Amino acid sequence: MTVHDDDGSSGRLATFFATDDDWEREGSITLGDWLVGAVVLVASLATMELIRGVGTLDSSDAPTWVEWTAVVIGAALLVFRRRFPLTIALLAGLHMFVTGVWLPTVMGLLPMQIIYFVAFFAGAAWARRRRDMVIVMGLITLFMFAWLSWQFAVGSGIDEIREATADTEGSSLIGPVTAYVLLTTLMNLLYFAGAIVGGQVAWRGARQKAELAEQAATIAAQSGQLQRRAVIDERLRIARELHDVVAHHVAVVGVQAAAGRKLLERGRPDDIEGAAEALGNVEASAREGVTQMRSLLGTLRDPAGDVEPLGSASAEVRRPEPRLEDLPALLDEVRESGLRVDYQAVGPVEDLSLPLAHSVYRIVQEALANVRRHSTADRAQVVLRVDRAASAPYAEVEITDNGRPRHGTSGSGLGLLGVRERAAVRKAEVDIGPRAVQGFRVRVRFPLDSLVTSAGAAR
Repeated sequence: MTVHDDDGSSGRLATFFATDDDWEREGSITLGDWLVGAVVLVASLATMELIRGVGTLDSSDAPTWVEWTAVVIGAALLVFRRRFPLTIALLAGLHMFVTGVWLPTVMGLLPMQIIYFVAFFAGAAWARRRRDMVIVMGLITLFMFAWLSWQFAVGSGIDEIREATADTEGSSLIGPVTAYVLLTTLMNLLYFAGAIVGGQVAWRGARQKAELAEQAATIAAQSGQLQRRAVIDERLRIARELHDVVAHHVAVVGVQAAAGRKLLERGRPDDIEGAAEALGNVEASAREGVTQMRSLLGTLRDPAGDVEPLGSASAEVRRPEPRLEDLPALLDEVRESGLRVDYQAVGPVEDLSLPLAHSVYRIVQEALANVRRHSTADRAQVVLRVDRAASAPYAEVEITDNGRPRHGTSGSGLGLLGVRERAAVRKAEVDIGPRAVQGFRVRVRFPLDSLVTSAGAAR
């Protein structure tokens, strides 16, 4: 049980000092470091001379220039404390020992104690490798306490304490010598522990700040990628919409123009009325195509969707995108071109969301346009199924025809690519190809419980 507790304490210490962390805190010598060294030097020399003026340094036999040199060296260490943290900590410990042995009065001055504390603090706060920091600062602390113990046990420290406390009664529980030794030990423990722990806390704060900066940079990079992806998705969406609008009406124009041309070539009087009707359909389809393109472009020019007064020209142009309620009108328009289209809705199709209904409309529009342009079919069937009771609820649209491919009418493939893209946005299953018996099939099954997260999914 004791071993377990020791392991736990060691683990907590290792975690606190981050001995396994490879992050390195970069430090350099700046103008601020030189200013710190200069200010500390001036303050230390001024303090030492003031203390000399009151006679505190009378017990020192060292020349003044030696004392000044000790202070200058100590202040100079602070200039390089962030660039060479552990080296400066070792030199500060050596400076403290040498000065304490030959110039104990100078070493005990408050400015010198502040210099040593800052050097030890910087060693813990700026060390590049945390394992090296623990080893170096641990050795410095052990050496200082060994020196303190040597002074008490072998040196003249005890005699000096006895002389200083000869006229002191002290406490009935603790004698003056014992109290002095305990107090000195406690003060040194707080001194070194405060420098090391404080430096480690500063290092952890810098580490956390660096992590936040790295996370912010990562978030910024990801935001840029998401923005670029959103732009790409929007461009694809616009391309699909333009293709579907143009392809549908161009197909109608082509069929009606061909019919009108054939009627005019025959030159029969009773065919003039049919030719005029075909040309009228061409005109209507062209006008409808232009209107829908203006609606789409108007939406793109005003993405904020500003409210327009009813009856205004802008309000008429910016019509809502097609939905299931517009599907019968689409089928009637296709039927007018000579293609017989049967429509069947199975299940609660009216509950489909507007974005999904829009995708279904565009898929039906593109599939029927392909039938008219690239097939010999005279009949097509559109089936829309919605099953929310299934283990995996779905909405499925299927368009089939009874024709064969028409030679010399191969398209660019962008229409079917747009169908697959619409399906991919919603993680739908796609089945596009010839039927086993006759004709062609376009079938897309949308999962109703899928979450669409892409920018283009809402379109």
